[in-house]
Amino acid sequence: MIYTRDTIRDGLFTRLAEEGSRLGVLRPCTTEERAASRRRMLERVAPDADVWVFGYGSLMWNPAIRFRERAHARLFGWHRSFCLWTPVGRGTPDNPGLVLALDRGGSCHGIAYRVAAEDRDTELDLLWQREMVSDGYRPRWVRLHCGGRSVEAITWVINPAGDRYAGKLEASTIAGHLATAEGRLGSGRDYLENTIAHLDELGIREKRLHRIRDAVRAVDAANGEE
Repeated sequence: MIYTRDTIRDGLFTRLAEEGSRLGVLRPCTTEERAASRRRMLERVAPDADVWVFGYGSLMWNPAIRFRERAHARLFGWHRSFCLWTPVGRGTPDNPGLVLALDRGGSCHGIAYRVAAEDRDTELDLLWQREMVSDGYRPRWVRLHCGGRSVEAITWVINPAGDRYAGKLEASTIAGHLATAEGRLGSGRDYLENTIAHLDELGIREKRLHRIRDAVRAVDAANGEE
């Protein structure tokens, strides 16, 4: 499923959170918690200022927000990792999927989006609905390097205290889940392929993700799939 700003606005992620709560696999963030979190993040921003947002996973290939500018960016001190379990979005409680988060160390290439001040409330509300389903992520200000300039941006990093934090997994374990897990938002395989395709378009060959894709294809071959 390719979700859109309309499906997010119409409550897609709220329904996923409610489903996860009924199944006992996550505790949803409330509307009030998301609003308070967003207010705290914007305390340092002038009312008439644009806001940058950093995407490193599905935000790269499906931002679903309005933005004034888009730029290739690099973040130091954090790396992209399949370290967040997803038991409803791209998996099930019996076979949870994995999605990307930023974990400590290294660096990460991605996309920076500049959201206009006049669109800030609407677009950040959509992002908070999408990213703050439960306690998997934490919003954080980071400094990005975009060519010859440096900008501060909001992004979402892993919450290592959260129940869904997977830690550092072997590529074979990640591949086993991505190859077989699927949920309301689609499959882990598609999530991986879309991320790699977009990084390749940017001229960034992330070797670990390609190794994971090779391992996914090995799982397919072992299961007799093309």
